[in-house]
Amino acid sequence: MDKMDKKICFVFGAGEYYGASPPEPGAGDLVIAADGGYAYLAAHNTPVHLVIGDFDSLASADIFENIEIEIIRLSTMKDDTDMAAALREGWERGCRVFHIYGGTGGRLDHTLANIQCLADLAKRGGRGFLFDKETVITVIHNDTLLFPAGAQGTVSLFAHSDIALGVTIKGFKYSLNNATLQNTYPLGVSNEFTGEPGSIAVREGTLIAVYPKNL
Repeated sequence: MDKMDKKICFVFGAGEYYGASPPEPGAGDLVIAADGGYAYLAAHNTPVHLVIGDFDSLASADIFENIEIEIIRLSTMKDDTDMAAALREGWERGCRVFHIYGGTGGRLDHTLANIQCLADLAKRGGRGFLFDKETVITVIHNDTLLFPAGAQGTVSLFAHSDIALGVTIKGFKYSLNNATLQNTYPLGVSNEFTGEPGSIAVREGTLIAVYPKNL
């Protein structure tokens, strides 16, 4: 799967981790815990650069008192979710690629909110990847998503904007050429890799893509 050539901001939320250990960020990457995501990272002794949130997902907000970590405390009366605030901080610190863990499972409304955050990143020229148990969710806007040869599994597409124009899909079991997708009809569900390099492009609009995590 294609990646932008920039440092990665790893953001950890208070959702489900499905028993998985945290990924290992590279040198220069940024690690942010969004509220209760800190408990997961602390349990795995994973270094954290910033903790942000109103801390309603942690047993005690006092756990940071003797820890040398940058902390941003948010009001409980706010428009942003803790995840949205964490992504904004990562953006302001120069990141354009975001890997989000603990952003699914639990409450469906939080998962949907995080997908909206992916759309916001895409429309601003960035890219976010939301890691679920077996799949990854990403969003592209007026852009192309590339997959390597040999990939296996199922890929599903959904229009996030009202309509997505000029949708072209190559290298999959079901191809499209300059098609239009609507956010009221699931035309793009359950496509399949063929072993060939794959590409998904949208000329004008925003697409949600769901594909296997083990690519």
